[in-house]
Amino acid sequence: MFPKPKLRLELRDVCHKSTSLFLKNFDSSKDFAELVETVLTRLYSIPDHKDVSTTGPIPAHTMIPGTRSVTLILRDMDGVAYTTGTDLDSDHKEIHLSLSYLNHVASQKPGYSARTEILGVVCHELVHCFQWNGNGTCNGGLIEGIADWVRLNAGYIPPHWKREAGKSWDSGYQNTGYFLDWIEKSRGIGSVYKINQALCNKEYKNDKFWDHLFGKDVGSLWKEYAESLKKSKEEESDSHGDPNLKMQIRIKKEVEGHD
Repeated sequence: MFPKPKLRLELRDVCHKSTSLFLKNFDSSKDFAELVETVLTRLYSIPDHKDVSTTGPIPAHTMIPGTRSVTLILRDMDGVAYTTGTDLDSDHKEIHLSLSYLNHVASQKPGYSARTEILGVVCHELVHCFQWNGNGTCNGGLIEGIADWVRLNAGYIPPHWKREAGKSWDSGYQNTGYFLDWIEKSRGIGSVYKINQALCNKEYKNDKFWDHLFGKDVGSLWKEYAESLKKSKEEESDSHGDPNLKMQIRIKKEVEGHD
């Protein structure tokens, strides 16, 4: 049973047109609590050791931050959203969501709704309320990548996201999120769980962190990931004109979790 923090909603400008957009697409009493459960489930569900795809070893005890409350604040500001601790203490979190940003959400691409974007942004920010950060030493790209990995696996995927390795592994957000998704599939279910647990009350040291968990440094893992993407594209290119081969490639990708 996961902890159930107190959840609050604060509307700084009820007359702003984006406030009504938000309220039409976000059920505060239902969606907020369900998103918290979604985040905690993906970050802290202990993998089944009997599952052959589970990576090991798994920490003996699951440690979850003692977040006691989360306040979602809608206000007019630059950017999209950010999460911070309150003046009271760091166990009380605030998510600040931009009303100005929500102005642009209403005109999303066909097939991608304002509701999906709102849920995705709030999901991402809620991860910051409940993830570990190596006592403040964790690589920022990894912090943001874990948040987008949760958003990815929750199904709130914006149309501009792409599975690619053109930047460094720690450029964060969906770029690192897809990398973590590949680690989860290639190194076993529970890999992201292990990464997050390893950041509990321990300093993050890039030269040791990844090798300790997966037996390789992060540069080698990133190179392997990039090569897997290149191979996937080559297979797709080779399949053109052969419907049977193309179907086999598509099925293989679905099994492996590729786009």
